[in-house]
Amino acid sequence: QVQLVESGGGLVQAGGSLRLSCAASGRTFSNYRMGWFRQAPGKEREFVAAINWSSGSTYYADSVKGRFTISRDNAKNTVYLQMNSLKPEDTAVHYCAAGYLGRSIRATSSYNYWGSGTQVTVSS
Repeated sequence: QVQLVESGGGLVQAGGSLRLSCAASGRTFSNYRMGWFRQAPGKEREFVAAINWSSGSTYYADSVKGRFTISRDNAKNTVYLQMNSLKPEDTAVHYCAAGYLGRSIRATSSYNYWGSGTQVTVSS
């Protein structure tokens, strides 16, 4: 059974940093893309960043490019999202997801497995 468990969320002041972790288990993910999405109250879930597990290719939403970095540790089966220069508009529940390669990178429907999310709150 596939499990994705996020951690690392919290409350931080604007300009601060957080590192989210996503521990993946239950299968091998070499043919998968791992993504981070976020959902603020009253808004749709939106794409943040993604990484191809085997090649390490990365993709970012324009709103986080240059501030966030996605990476993975194959030995630990863990994906990270380093978030720097945080802004109040980054406040949201952040979700880790896994989906097959070849599907749309930014669409939530492309991802088969989801974690339960971790709250990130950025105060002004």
